[in-house]
Amino acid sequence: MTFDIHVTGHPRELVETTLPGLVASLVASSITAGDSSLWGAAAEAEASRRLGWVQAVSVSRPLVSEIEALRAELVAKGVTRVVLAGMGGSSLAPEVIAQTSGVPLVILDSTSPGQVLAAIDGDAESGGLDKTVLVVSSKSGSTVETDSAKRTFEAAFRDLGIDPVERIVVVTDPGSPLDEASRAQGYRVFTADPTVGGRYSALTAFGLVPSGLAGVDLNELLDEAEATLLEVAIDSPENPALVLAAAIAGGEPRRDKLGLVTDGTHIVGLPDWIEQLIAESTGKNGTGILPVVLLPVSPELDALPDDLQILRLVDNAAQFHLFERHEGEILVSGSLGAQFIVWEYATAIAGRMLGIDPFDQPDVESAKIATRGLLDARPEPTQPAFTLDGVEVRVSDPALAASGTLAGVLDALWAQLPPNGYVAIQAYVNRIAIPQLQGLRELVAADAGRPATFGWGPRFLHSTGQFHKGGPATGVFLQITERTDTDLEIPGRPFTFGQLIEAQAAGDASVLAAHGRPVVTLTLTDPQLDVVELFEAAQ
Repeated sequence: MTFDIHVTGHPRELVETTLPGLVASLVASSITAGDSSLWGAAAEAEASRRLGWVQAVSVSRPLVSEIEALRAELVAKGVTRVVLAGMGGSSLAPEVIAQTSGVPLVILDSTSPGQVLAAIDGDAESGGLDKTVLVVSSKSGSTVETDSAKRTFEAAFRDLGIDPVERIVVVTDPGSPLDEASRAQGYRVFTADPTVGGRYSALTAFGLVPSGLAGVDLNELLDEAEATLLEVAIDSPENPALVLAAAIAGGEPRRDKLGLVTDGTHIVGLPDWIEQLIAESTGKNGTGILPVVLLPVSPELDALPDDLQILRLVDNAAQFHLFERHEGEILVSGSLGAQFIVWEYATAIAGRMLGIDPFDQPDVESAKIATRGLLDARPEPTQPAFTLDGVEVRVSDPALAASGTLAGVLDALWAQLPPNGYVAIQAYVNRIAIPQLQGLRELVAADAGRPATFGWGPRFLHSTGQFHKGGPATGVFLQITERTDTDLEIPGRPFTFGQLIEAQAAGDASVLAAHGRPVVTLTLTDPQLDVVELFEAAQ
């Protein structure tokens, strides 16, 4: 089998009670047949134009030779460094594909000025802008982060005397503003099937073009996916997608948090892709499943909350399940292509079980609107409640800052957690400069005593951002922003990257507060030093 799943304990009970109904209602074969009525009348219009991912393998096959030919052409010119500017589904799948294949691909999914400059400048190992091709990837063609990156790279190429038309490749939906403008300007454009939503686009042009240009064997990936298609299409108790959906979305009361642990699998970074797929697909109408990306030594595994189901990604689930210490866990193994297919099917099935539309994202736009309003009005930054050891503290409720200490503010935030709550850490910083900040997740989970998620901003806005506003109102939010002397103009725009990322953080905080979610924003005025203060406060 290209995909294997083993369940014991509680998830096994869920599968035994839920799976027969899924098989009897012909869910799997109906998805394969493109039945848009599966998710109810309210979702039918959206579903009718969002099921193209089921046919992605066959639709994408003809792209492979085009991508390989373009790669050969670029390599012959000495262009060997690939940068991908894309958000959400446009970057998460290519990142996993490239990392798993061991090929270099620079992901630019941030508006941090320092991170944008690093993507432009390159390094001694991979080369600089003279060896770079930029893949601009946007389904809508109007994503502000991607548009800003494209404008900046165009100017940088021209400064070097390089025609951007020779170094920028566009991936978008046919007929999008980006498609029409790019063709008019002479850019090479790949279009994807418009009936595939962004988070289901791993095996379309969005996943394949940047990965293939970076050197991934695309035929192998598509072969892996194709080998799984028959398994997920059959209404059978052995269908791995049905089993997975039953295990993560069955039961009442349901465990609404899914702990994703990578434990020995050859696939690199898959939980980040799963996180977006599940959180954005299910987090709406006050319900949903919250993925929590864990380490094999995370504190949640020691004091396992009742509402957290552990799913372990391993190399061989058939053997791994023999270890008694993993009783009650979901164990999953398989090729990368198989993982993409099974998780997409399982997420769509889980949406049906939850009674929601798994293809829309009604709350994602709210943060974008708030950001645009702040960029247009350009208000003065709100004054911090207090500043301590270089860290500025802002809060959605003055009571959160009453202690006057960082540790006290965090304790006050944890005190707002309901019994089934979670902490969301959102880091709007240059993650190349302070990657160690991600270690804050482990400290916060231990200190708060509840599951904690970590997202690099603004990337997570196109991922778990939907769950934060549309899912259960059980989250508390810790924003980390930074003050830096580094900034970068965006050609043709009245704002800089520094102003953009600041507006994105402030805009999201305002929307969360308007939804009644507690928010603490900590601004690091000397990021390298202040991270230490933050770690100490979280302990």
